[in-house]
Amino acid sequence: MNLSRIFKITLATLAAVVFATMVQGETAMRMNELVPRAMHGWTIQGTDETYNRKTIFDYIDGAGEVYLAYGFQDLLVRNFANLDEPDQPEITVELFDMGSSEDAFGIFSHSREGDEGEIGQGSQYQAGLLYFWKGRFFTCVLTKRETPSAKQAVMALGKAIANAITESGSKPQLLNYLPEDGLIHQSIRYFHTHPMLNYHYFVATENILRLDASTSAVLARYQHPEGKSYLLLIDYPTPAQAKNAYDSFLAAYMPDATKMGTAQTENGKWTSARVQVGKPKLIAVVFDAATRARAEALLGAVNKKLEVTHP
Repeated sequence: MNLSRIFKITLATLAAVVFATMVQGETAMRMNELVPRAMHGWTIQGTDETYNRKTIFDYIDGAGEVYLAYGFQDLLVRNFANLDEPDQPEITVELFDMGSSEDAFGIFSHSREGDEGEIGQGSQYQAGLLYFWKGRFFTCVLTKRETPSAKQAVMALGKAIANAITESGSKPQLLNYLPEDGLIHQSIRYFHTHPMLNYHYFVATENILRLDASTSAVLARYQHPEGKSYLLLIDYPTPAQAKNAYDSFLAAYMPDATKMGTAQTENGKWTSARVQVGKPKLIAVVFDAATRARAEALLGAVNKKLEVTHP
């Protein structure tokens, strides 16, 4: 055995570990600076906790997979207590680095219900929980028991963190292809993987649309006079992958589809799918349309949006 070679490998491994530790430490330090140390009588309780892609399950046992599906990188957790008023509840700040603004928006969209608030680039507040996104960061500020003082502190912490995040980010480009007529904006969901699609709209047990970490998808609900429908847009890395996924979907989900990719499903509603001619990496699918005309009209509206964006 060549001891010199072993020594070099050991040094290289050690250097890689040291570098990774330094990067993680610098990330934690930057995130640490984004969260105030005190607000409206609440001050830090205990020490900060940090987690990465390997340790996220130590903090979030059940929901860790959701964050990983959105490109999660690092998490800083800081707890606050009101020492002057011990009867007030603790407040916890969770600051997630999602790696990109698109995925920060995506994890925000995963569970939003109402109209977006004005903190960060979009926010929601529900019974002691404030969550928002800005740049590549997704933030939760929560208290288990809502009191007037705790709510005030939660909102103030959120605003301070959002102001400290100097970067802004863009929403996913796919959102630009959603037709406006009938669109329910708070229903928009952005994601990458098959489990996330099934969470919001169950399509099939098998991954018939060939979704994975390399694909980007947006699902939105539409309301028209004749009823509700869903529009799914999926962007694939290559046109060949889009065509393969399209063929797989037709064969498994709607084998009786016409040449236009339209069929009436078992529930009496209409589904229509198409690989977009102007953007051959993109598949558009309409689910649960009340009529065939509505399904095909919604796909036509997507084409018009693409013509404007990609003339």
